Parts: sequence; structure tokens; C-alpha cells
Amino acid sequence: MRLSRTTRYGTLAAGLLACGSALAAPGALADCDAPGLARTLHPAQSGALPDHTRAHWLDRHLLRWPGAETAPDTRFRLYHAADATLALWPGATVQGHDGALDLHVRAAPVPAALAERFGFVGDGVTLQTDADDATLSMLHRSQLLLVHEDAHGRVLDATALQHAGALDDLYAAATALPDLGALPGPTETAFRLWAPTAQSVALCLYDDADAPATAVRTLERDAATGSWATAVPGDLSGQAYLWLVDVFVPGTGVVRNHVTDPYSVALTADSRRSVVFDLEAPALKPEGWDAHAAPALRAATDQVVYELHVRDFSRDDGSVPPAQRGRYAAFAQADSHGVRHLRRLRAAGVTDVHLLPVFDLATVPEVGCVTPDVPDAAPDSDAQQAAVMAVAAQDCFNWGYDPLHFNAPEGSFASDATDPAARIVEFRQMVQALHALDLRVGMDVVYNHTSAWGQAPHSVLDRIVPGYYHRYDADGRVAHSTCCANTATEHAMMAKLMLDSAELWVRHYRIDSFRFDLMGHQPRAAMRALQARVDAAAGRPVQLLGEGWNFGEVADGARFVQASQQSLGGTGIGSFSDRARDAVRGGGPSDSGAALHAHRGWIHGHTDAALLRRQAELVRVGLAGTLRDYRLPDGRTLAQIDYAGQPAGFATQPTEVVNYVENHDNQTLFDINVFRLPADADADARVNAQVLAIATTAFSQGIAYLHAGVELLRSKSLDRNSFDSGDWFNRIDWTGAAHGFGTGLPPAPDNSANWPLMRPLLADAMRIRPDQRDVLRTRDMSLDLLRIRASTRLFRLPDAAQVQARLRFPGADADPELVAGHLDGRGLADAGFAEVLYAINVADEVRTLDAPELAGRAWTLHPVHRAPEAADPRPREAARIDATRGRFAVPPRTALVFVVPTDASGSSTTGR
Repeated sequence: MRLSRTTRYGTLAAGLLACGSALAAPGALADCDAPGLARTLHPAQSGALPDHTRAHWLDRHLLRWPGAETAPDTRFRLYHAADATLALWPGATVQGHDGALDLHVRAAPVPAALAERFGFVGDGVTLQTDADDATLSMLHRSQLLLVHEDAHGRVLDATALQHAGALDDLYAAATALPDLGALPGPTETAFRLWAPTAQSVALCLYDDADAPATAVRTLERDAATGSWATAVPGDLSGQAYLWLVDVFVPGTGVVRNHVTDPYSVALTADSRRSVVFDLEAPALKPEGWDAHAAPALRAATDQVVYELHVRDFSRDDGSVPPAQRGRYAAFAQADSHGVRHLRRLRAAGVTDVHLLPVFDLATVPEVGCVTPDVPDAAPDSDAQQAAVMAVAAQDCFNWGYDPLHFNAPEGSFASDATDPAARIVEFRQMVQALHALDLRVGMDVVYNHTSAWGQAPHSVLDRIVPGYYHRYDADGRVAHSTCCANTATEHAMMAKLMLDSAELWVRHYRIDSFRFDLMGHQPRAAMRALQARVDAAAGRPVQLLGEGWNFGEVADGARFVQASQQSLGGTGIGSFSDRARDAVRGGGPSDSGAALHAHRGWIHGHTDAALLRRQAELVRVGLAGTLRDYRLPDGRTLAQIDYAGQPAGFATQPTEVVNYVENHDNQTLFDINVFRLPADADADARVNAQVLAIATTAFSQGIAYLHAGVELLRSKSLDRNSFDSGDWFNRIDWTGAAHGFGTGLPPAPDNSANWPLMRPLLADAMRIRPDQRDVLRTRDMSLDLLRIRASTRLFRLPDAAQVQARLRFPGADADPELVAGHLDGRGLADAGFAEVLYAINVADEVRTLDAPELAGRAWTLHPVHRAPEAADPRPREAARIDATRGRFAVPPRTALVFVVPTDASGSSTTGR
């Protein structure tokens, strides 16, 4: 029977109201304590429902069905059923519906803004409904199917719909909501959840993590924002809570989900329940928190960032009390080996410690994590990794790129994960301790994906608004190009969650900078909005760095202008540069098999002249800040130099590039050098190769980025992806006494294909593994390079115009194994020196730089090299200067710096 418009909508409204009242029924309190995470209220029917979601809502009224075409005597209808009762078969009429909307074919082009946003949606029919907002709101809270049928209502084709465009339009006001989550006050505690497609929402309250529910409250829906809210009398700080959300889940039916709050600021152990807290409460602040100040930074290019995992920092540090090892609290142990090392780094010029993920993670048990029993086996044995991997899902380690709740600190790093306040207080103590060391604190954030989606146990967002927070392909499958379920920060409320979260970390935890995992999967517009938000919250610039890689379903601007390398010009947001990295290390991060040996880098002593020239050119690209418009003497800009089919130069300002040769991803520098240095390389060769690579970072314009332990010859026993390789393969010894090379074959999942190449190298561990003297020598040589960088602003020029005016590459075409850069400090306040000349010689013999244009100056070695305590004596003992002719002899396998001192009126201020 064809229902009238009024009857159809009335039926739908009645169905939704009935569902809404269910939570107030006598059994509702029992639902709060029901086993499992979900209860199916109305299962989806077993008809031949489409297994794809190809149509898109473009806004509240417009739909696009790619591939669909109009035909005579056919029509398009939108069927709905509040209780998920839709069933259909080709050639038959739709069954089990509450009604249907007739849709009109739109001949006119869609508005330009929609055409731009949904340009990735394929050609097809564009449809329109004239239903009012109240009707549309109810429709989006039920099961929907878009059907192409003949004049008799028989199904020709059908699809489900991707609804983000409609929700963003209908509930645009939600982006201004200031009170999502739980907000305790002196007289009441307010709760709000954005769940526009939910049929009803209730709040379960608990006294603590394990107690049964004490109350359940039905929330009221706000039609303008799609959010649900209630207020409970009293300050509920410290109480636990969960949401009960009745919502249609495609493929399942109408489900009652038990779910934590995506805006949780605190959680019980293992994230089982959210906890109410006011982050401004005095009890959550360590002594002196409000009064303490973060270190200042004069310019973004002054950043020297040290990337560090909280657990790595102290897990194996015997000078830290056992209860604090691997915890936030270890950073406050003033006399530990790790803190002493941080002091050394700061004294040498490191400005920031960037912490690998410290938000709530899905992959580390917060209570009862397991320590594997690793056998004392041969250096090339597979027994160690077998022991580690046997308990990898239950052990205490993971990098943490598995976000569960974006706004709460991870509990496994707290002294007591069962105390929801401990993680907040101890996180702040860690930040306070680092600030006291004059080190700024950065966070590695992962807003590009979630650890789970759909009805999976660790899914949060998708169990509240199914189908909204993630990015889908043309058939409606969740995109996984990042590794996991890709989020869609082009959708208004996912972008809001990201912005709100970043502001929370800045405002409440004094975070000074952020590193964005896979930033290229996010819109540039969202990143610029985030920059404005965090700057306003901090009252100062908050530096944003990220991985601007261009790949996946968003590559080349397929869905929006990305926050990727080639698109960030003019934003001031820094992107990691792979140009010099790959030239120095050789090959690329995905190298496997024979390529691990064959793809030698600039520092590895190979003799391929053409490759050396190419690599030296890319090293100079990095030294010049990867600046798009930096012009070389031959007239070329860096953008005209090719790198893997794209312009080598991409940044418009040096603040937009991050220079590095090692980070947590892929093999450590030491390990890749094991593959690529000559087979007979001795300890000196390994030390020198490490320091030469670090020199390319220390001498480059832009932001310098160091992975923890790169200055200690850190090894992960050749592991190419240690994200879940346990403490065993990720450990650091700050004293240099123990070293990670030859601690067994690395874990099989990411390495077994290369075990045949690894075995003979690991078996030779007694020869390859450095001793403590070599580790500490490398440390001190590396820190000397950082001291040189800190000694003059010439290595940290703040804008492209100054880089162009002050940086030249003398002898660029003469010798690909000798790269030199000249920096003119005249007229620059705080330059420290009138001129600086740095040189990196990767050859096995002395190389001479002929630069007659630099003749006639009072050249001398940099004071760091001349100092009696200089870690590398070779510059002092073997470098030669012929100032009359402008000739500079550089010892083999050495990086060094010459300077012309300022005159009597010059200054030599260093540091920040």
C-alpha cells in the first residue's frame, strides 16, 4: 500500500519515539550492566539487501548515485524502516518498509562547493528531495535504501547511502558545541554526546570501575545539533559512566551499544568506562603546575627535536626505581641515566622531546601486561623473537599508533592504571619535569585512523554514529591505506574532534608542539584551522610537524587539498623530507631482499659516480631546506630537480621542512649501515658513517629531528618495523654498556623474508656490535655537531629569503663525495660568526675544497673543534686551511665547520 506523506512520516516518528522510551523502562538499569558491548534490538532482515553503499548524500536534499542512469517508466525512491525491517529482491517490490520518499532527478549542476567536496564521487544520477528538516532528521535515524524501480515498484537496483554530506549540512551547528563529553560543576554535571543518527541515548552511572550501575538517565535530543544531553545533580567527579546508544548499524540492525565517550578525559583501567573529571581541579595538578612556564622558542627553525617513547626512556634504566621504569614518573628522576642524557642533549642544543603516542591506546594491557621470558640464545637465533611474539598481544609494549580515546592519557605509563587520576597527574609531572630541564614537550598524534571500526570491541566512534567518522571507498568499504580504519577529517565532526582534542592537550597539558602521523591524509584546511586553535589556546605559536606523504585514496588531492608535502607551502606547517634521507641512507624505506645490500647511500663508500652525483645533489637539497624556489648557481630551482618523479624542493619556507635520517619507522641508521657498509667495515667506519649522516641533519636549514638513540648507534637487531617487537628489540641503554645488535633475528611478521640475509650479519655480532667506548664516542661526536648548530643562527635561518641570500654551495660540481656549504653572517644579528663554511667528506681519503671566492678571510676551525675536549680530534689534527687561496683540506669520512670570527663589534649569542 502506498502511504500518504503524513502517514509515512507519522509511522516513522512513532517508531523512533517507541525506541526512545525503551531506555526509561524498568529493565534499563540492567542494560547498563549487561554482558558484552552490544545487544541487538531489531536484527536486519534476511532479504537480498545490497552489500554496497555506493550512493552519497551531498547535503540534506541532494543525493548522487554513481553509475545509475535514468530510464523511461522508472523512478527513484528512498525507503526507510525504523526497526531495520527492509527486505528486497530483484524484480519484486520492497518489503518491510515504513514508507518511501519519491526523489526527483536534478538536471541542474550541483552548487560549486558540493561539486568540489564530492568531486571524487563518480558520474551518475543526481537526485533531490524536498522533505523538511524534521522529516530528514527522522529518516537518518532509521534504515535507508535508495531504490531504482519500475513503474510498478519492482526493484531494478538498490544501494545503501553514505550519509556524511547530509549530517554535516543538517547539523552544521554542532561544530560550535563547547560541551561535548562530561563537564562537572559545583551543583550539577552536564553530559552531551553527538549522535544524530541514534534513536535514543541513555547515560549509565557507576561509582567506580567495577561497581554495578547506580543510575541510568535518558538524554534529550537537540534537533539543531543532533546531540543528546542531560544534567545530573551534583559534582560527579571521579564517577564512571558509559553511554547506551540505540542506533541502526548497517548489516546488523538496530543495536543498543554500550560505549565509552569519545570525549573522555579519563578512563578506568583498560578503557572499560569513561570517568568524569574537571581537568582544572586542583587535585589533578602537581605542585607548581599552574605557575610553571614552558621554555620559549624564538623561531620554529630553532627546533631540534628528539623523538622518544615513554617506555623506551626508562624500561631498562637500572638507575630508576623499579616501580617507575617505563612510566611517566621516570622523567622526574633527576639523577637517572636517562635524565642525565636529556641534560646532555639540552646542553648541546636539543630543544624538544617528542613523545610517541601517549593518548589512550588500544594495544597495551593497562593491568597485567606480560613480560616475555626471552632465552639467552645465539645472536642469529629465532628463539628470542619467538618468545617476544608469543605474548606480543599481552605484553607491555607497543609504539601506540592505535588510538582508542584521543583526549585521555594512556594508562599503561601510569604508576596505577586503576586510579583514573594517576595518569593525569603523572603525565603533567612528566611535562613539568621536562620543562624544568628547559626542554619543550611535543606529542605524536594519530588522528588519521582508529584502531577499530564497526561493532568491534575497540570501536568507539563507529558504534555511536555508524558510517560517519571513517572514509569509505566507492562501494562503501572503510579505507585502510593508513594501516587501519582511516578517519575522515574532511567530515565536520571528525575535524571538530581533532581540533578539540589538540586544543585540550595544549590547554590542559601544556603541550608545546605536535607531530602528526600520516598528516597527508588530512585536509590542509583542517590543519590550518587546528593551527589557529592551538595557538589561541596557548597564547603563543604551537609548532605543527607531520608526515606529509602523498598516497592512498586521498593521493594527489583526490578528495581535498591535502596537508602533504607539495600542498603545505605558505602554511608554516613542517613536513618530513625524504629527499636527503634517502640519499644519505640509500634506497627507500620499503627496500627488501637484495636491495637492502645493493641500494647504498651517499655515506656508504660506494663508487658509482653517477649515483654519487645524484645523491650529493639531494643532500644539497636538504641542506638548503628543501626550499622550492631556492636557486642554484646554474639557474635551476630545487623544484626543478627530480625526486622519484616529483619536485625535490617543496617547502616555501624553512619552517615547512623537517630534516632527519632516522626515526621510529624502518631500520635504525646503524642497522641499515650494517647492510650497506662494506663487509669489512670496522668500528671506526661504523662510527664515522653514523656521524656523517647526523651531520646532514645538523647542518640543514629547517627543523632538525633525531630519533632517540641515533647518537648511541642504536640497533634493533635489524628489525624494519619494531612497533610490536616488545621491550627486547626496542631497548636503549643510555650508558652505552649494552647494545641491541645481535639480540636475535627480528620478529618474523615483518622480517622473516629477509632472515637469510640477516643471519650471517647477526652471527658476526662479536665483530659488528660496538662496544661502550664506540657508543660514547659516537654520542659525543654527535653532540658536538648539535653544539655547532646551536652556536649560530646561520644554521637556523627563519625564512627563505635569508637562505637564498646567505647560503651557497662552493665546489658543488667538483667532487660528489665532498659537499660544502657557505653561510654569510654579515649583517645578521646573533649570527655568532661573520662567515661559516661546513664540509662533509664521505670519501676514504682527504678531499680538498677549492673556493677561491672565499680567499683572504681569517678562516679558522669552529671553536667546538678547537676545544681540547672535542670528541673527534681529526678536524683539529688533520684539517688544513690555505686562507690565501681559499683551499680547505677535509680529513676522510669527516664532517667539520670552519668560521670567520666576527669583528670586535660582533656578537656571538647562541641557543634559543
